[in-house]
Amino acid sequence: MADRDELLGRLFTAGRELSNAAVMFHTALAAHQGLTATEEKALDLLDRLGPLTARQLGEHSGLAPASVTGLIDRLERKGFARRVRNPEDKRSVLVEAVPDRLAALAPLFDDYVASLTELVARYDDRELAAIVDFLGEAAARQRQSTHRLLDGQSGAATPPRTP
Repeated sequence: MADRDELLGRLFTAGRELSNAAVMFHTALAAHQGLTATEEKALDLLDRLGPLTARQLGEHSGLAPASVTGLIDRLERKGFARRVRNPEDKRSVLVEAVPDRLAALAPLFDDYVASLTELVARYDDRELAAIVDFLGEAAARQRQSTHRLLDGQSGAATPPRTP
């Protein structure tokens, strides 16, 4: 059991290190383009999921509605996103990434993607399937924890209010 406990400890430490590295990478990448990390991650959502309503962007990002409006305004001002009519509901708008601006971000990932391509060559298909399963499930659980935190249901102590 000690071997498993040690392995789990190493796994959780590696997860924390990966999380920190990801935050720092995306912060640096975003700053390179005059964006915040939140703006860059919102663009990632728009790139992966396609055009979204402000509500959908909020649901996927975990941001409050007022924060989403400000986020969209900033992305529009910086030329990375635009509001377009929703073809399925003429009363609403969708937010979409501006393809040319999004394409300008891609080369910033080249070095990292090349490094990951080299890394994955160390694993066979079965191992990669386990890694994909773990990362997907870990991401889903982190999103669930985020929603619980935002809803005040995390079980964490509520900070005292200042008078």
